[in-house]
Amino acid sequence: MAGDRAGGVGSEIWTIPNILSMLRLALVPVFLVLIVAGDYVFALVVLVVASLTDLLDGYLARRLGQITRLGQLLDPAADRLYIFAALVGLAAQELVPWWIVVVIVSRDVFLLALGVVLANHGFGPLPVHQLGKVATFALFFGLPVIMLGLAFPAVAVVSEPVGWAITLWGAFLYWWAGIIYAIETARVIRLARVAGDARSDTLEEGGSRG
Repeated sequence: MAGDRAGGVGSEIWTIPNILSMLRLALVPVFLVLIVAGDYVFALVVLVVASLTDLLDGYLARRLGQITRLGQLLDPAADRLYIFAALVGLAAQELVPWWIVVVIVSRDVFLLALGVVLANHGFGPLPVHQLGKVATFALFFGLPVIMLGLAFPAVAVVSEPVGWAITLWGAFLYWWAGIIYAIETARVIRLARVAGDARSDTLEEGGSRG
């Protein structure tokens, strides 16, 4: 039985969609190095390739019926790592302020803390909120638009203000979604406590009758 489970995990890892997801993750350090080196054109090429593999692995997962838990974890992880790489790389070049890096990274640290609280109460992660998806997309789109102006200075007059507007809006939505997750975490824990108290009262009543 243990062998069957190991085989199942192995087959889950080596599906085509998951291989594409791992390839996208492997390109993250390449993307970061290119930004730090100031090779914005090639960095954008890597990002385009990563985005295409993201679309392709999602299509193949649905088409081949290979939607796995691992794939559902790898995809958002890759998106966040590209966002962080873009932020850190641009901040290292003093092209974006470090405070925006802190704002965005601290939100994910906040969600990690919420996950620990949920786990301590016996719950898994909360479902991804639609607002969180929109915020991640805004950041994933806004930062490359800023980079577009760095790669092609002729369009910087348009791309820079547009990119910053989308990025700042994305950062705001990112935290707004985080607050929603915090409210949901408190609600789930409160409901669990109420249910636990009700079960305890019932047991006590049953015991006294016995």
